[in-house]
Amino acid sequence: MNASIRKFAAALSAAAATAGLAGCVGAFDPRTDPTSAVGPQVEALVEANREYPRWANFPRSLEPQPEPARIAARVATLNSDGGTLADEVSRIEWTLTEDPAAYAAAVQARVDAVQVAPVTAETAAEIEEFARRTRERGRAPPPVPRR
Repeated sequence: MNASIRKFAAALSAAAATAGLAGCVGAFDPRTDPTSAVGPQVEALVEANREYPRWANFPRSLEPQPEPARIAARVATLNSDGGTLADEVSRIEWTLTEDPAAYAAAVQARVDAVQVAPVTAETAAEIEEFARRTRERGRAPPPVPRR
């Protein structure tokens, strides 16, 4: 045979899925038990509500719809604002031209100037301790002597 096992498995699984779905066909046409005490009431409710709602059944919007010219004006405003923003972004110097160590020291000084709550300091200490323990656990074991 020239067909592989995969082709047979795919065909078999497709046939099984089709057979499984064939059992669900009857579920889309449910019947009410005629001997049930509430059967006639259920059938009457189903028949009364069989049609889907139409657009005429929904309330109209209370606010007036904007005119196309007003929408076009708002779109033009958004486009011009986007162009202005793109111009401002293009003027930003995105590369660091000064000494990186001096810049890092200035940032560290600004961070150090902010007072830290004691609880935050405790949390930072706990995080550092966890990181230290994790680094120690991540070290490779000593090599096994070969002789």
